Amino acid sequence: MEKVINEANETLLALENAFSKFDAALVNKVPFEGSWTAGQLAEHLVLSNSGFLQVINGPVTETDKPADLMVGAIKKDFLNFDVKYDSPKEIYPEDRNYNPAELLDNLKQIRMGISEAAGNLDLTKTCSSYELPGYGFLTRLEAVYFVIYHTRRHIHQLKNIYSGLNPN
Repeated sequence: MEKVINEANETLLALENAFSKFDAALVNKVPFEGSWTAGQLAEHLVLSNSGFLQVINGPVTETDKPADLMVGAIKKDFLNFDVKYDSPKEIYPEDRNYNPAELLDNLKQIRMGISEAAGNLDLTKTCSSYELPGYGFLTRLEAVYFVIYHTRRHIHQLKNIYSGLNPN
């Protein structure tokens, strides 16, 4: 389980570092048509990852499958950058100006929460409070990997946003 804790920490820290590159003037600027701002992308991850943290810390049941059964499918889906997904409305960021320091603080709190949960909970249990469309009820381990791969997908997008705003 040390491996997943390290991967989660590294990924969520990479997100914070990528987001930290944006100065306040660029956080709420649209880089190209059809794109979110860096602030919207960070807010989307705050909403999604905090939701998954609640699911991981929420009610669980015994697991009747390998605890990592869906990890490969989640990785394949979310690290395929040729496919565009629509965000569920519950985690769709508002079109507004975001406070970069507040977003960064929220991202750090989530990173610490995920690390604590992954280090202290039985990751083989199945989370029973939320059924993820297309994947079903995830084990805690699969949920942590969902956070990792979903976040990596958006780090990739965040780098594209940064490049769009800093064409040098």
